[in-house]
Amino acid sequence: MPRFASFLLLCVITAVYGDTLTESAQNTCPVVTCSSQGLNGFPGKDGRDGAKGEKGEPGQGLRGLQGPPGKVGPAGPPGNPGSKGAVGPKGDCGHSVEFDTSKIDSEIAALRSELRMVRNWVLFSLSESVGRKYFVSSVKKMHFDSVKALCSEFQGSVATPMNAEENRAIQNVAGDIAYLGITDQRHENVFEDLTGNGVQYTNWNDGEPNNVGSGEDCVVILANGRWNDVSCSDSFLAVCEFSA
Repeated sequence: MPRFASFLLLCVITAVYGDTLTESAQNTCPVVTCSSQGLNGFPGKDGRDGAKGEKGEPGQGLRGLQGPPGKVGPAGPPGNPGSKGAVGPKGDCGHSVEFDTSKIDSEIAALRSELRMVRNWVLFSLSESVGRKYFVSSVKKMHFDSVKALCSEFQGSVATPMNAEENRAIQNVAGDIAYLGITDQRHENVFEDLTGNGVQYTNWNDGEPNNVGSGEDCVVILANGRWNDVSCSDSFLAVCEFSA
């Protein structure tokens, strides 16, 4: 078959086949077009965040007014103590001021004189005197340590008779049981005055001293002038003696 006839036959076949396909396509209903509308599906998952963009340029608008200051926060913990500062320069020497003590001295002398007058009045009105001694009795009963303190406060001492005459004077001024300035506190049955000297004159009652209960270390004068040993914690009158 000549080449031209073959080409012409191919063209005719192609045209006929093309018309057949076109007609067939017009009579066929596509699935998507002819079927009913389907239901919406579930939304898809969120996509991942993209990379952070670069910071933009500041805006050109007006700047707002500054807001009010906030509340003051709580005080913080105290800091560590600082180092010790340098020693300052030495100050100037002070100026001595002479103080006139003559007025105070005169007032003290006047008070002493008044005290002597009061003491003398008490001694002469409420006391017994023997030689250069005055004996004064208290009106309150107390233990021996308080008696010593009372007599010392008035620059006297607890009455200690050196003879029968002084013993009678103490008996008269006391009028009741009163302490004497005699004890055996240092050595049992060795009676001494309050200066530590042994007593030379005594006027013990019958059967005394007997140290009842091994606790009688002080001495009292009874209303009859005789002596007994007693406990120093018992309460009796005080008789003080003063030198004239």
